[in-house]
Amino acid sequence: MDTRLMILPAHDYDQIRLVRIPQDYEEHEVFRHLTAIIARVEEDKPDYRWVDMANALEDHGFELVDFLLGPALD
Repeated sequence: MDTRLMILPAHDYDQIRLVRIPQDYEEHEVFRHLTAIIARVEEDKPDYRWVDMANALEDHGFELVDFLLGPALD
């Protein structure tokens, strides 16, 4: 079983997140589905915190992955 990951980029390096994609998602669906989850949280709770977003992602089967951000490649 392959592990599929997606980076959720951010302008602030401290806000970059990494999630494990559930096995039942087709590759072409993941971006659209994550965009919808993020938009729903932003709409429902304009003053959301990361924990609100994390809970919504986990509710849809995405797993948060701890990571260490390395040096930039230019």
